[in-house]
Amino acid sequence: MAEGRAHREYRMEELAREAGITVRTVRFYRERGLIQPPRREGRIAWYDDGHLARLRTIAALLERGHTLNGIADLAAAIETGRDVGEVLGLGEPSEETPVRLSPEELADYFEGEVTPENLRAALDLGYLATDGTDIVHISRRLLDVSAGLVREGVPLAAVLDAGRHVRIHADALAEIFVGILRSHDGTAAMDPAGLRPLAQSVVAAELSMALDRKLRPGPPADT
Repeated sequence: MAEGRAHREYRMEELAREAGITVRTVRFYRERGLIQPPRREGRIAWYDDGHLARLRTIAALLERGHTLNGIADLAAAIETGRDVGEVLGLGEPSEETPVRLSPEELADYFEGEVTPENLRAALDLGYLATDGTDIVHISRRLLDVSAGLVREGVPLAAVLDAGRHVRIHADALAEIFVGILRSHDGTAAMDPAGLRPLAQSVVAAELSMALDRKLRPGPPADT
């Protein structure tokens, strides 16, 4: 270990021992691009805690049935995703609670459904963001509902596609209510903070009635 450094660093032999794998495996993962190149100091290669976290993640995903090719694709999708600051914004109001997950914890939430394609779709939607070696889901509610639908047998790809369509309509609904607020600006004492629960109640009630109409059995067919 190098002395006097802010973060712990490892020689390759130390890294392999901490990760519980062989030096040969570390070299193989590095050649495959599964871990980032080490920091070079002359002829010495230094690995850090980020490399160790990635190696432990690879081991955990392999135990869950992922292939090395699949893990490489997942890693590439994560590394090209937007970071958490870009997705959540700075200082923007929200009732949603973000959830921090490791890649293997995300795999456990959606067992067998965390494919590179689904991961990229979730990153594109802004449901997921990256923060160092962690993944952040923007909403505990959305995470739990999505996982619940998958447990009921709905493919994650279908859940994400539905989310994409819902986003379009939700943005349109938000425009309606924000337009109400702006049109009464200066003429009515409408608090922007008070608009949110009122708008949510209207939308929840209308959606409930719409579901009633769509799910209501139709008239019996003529025989």
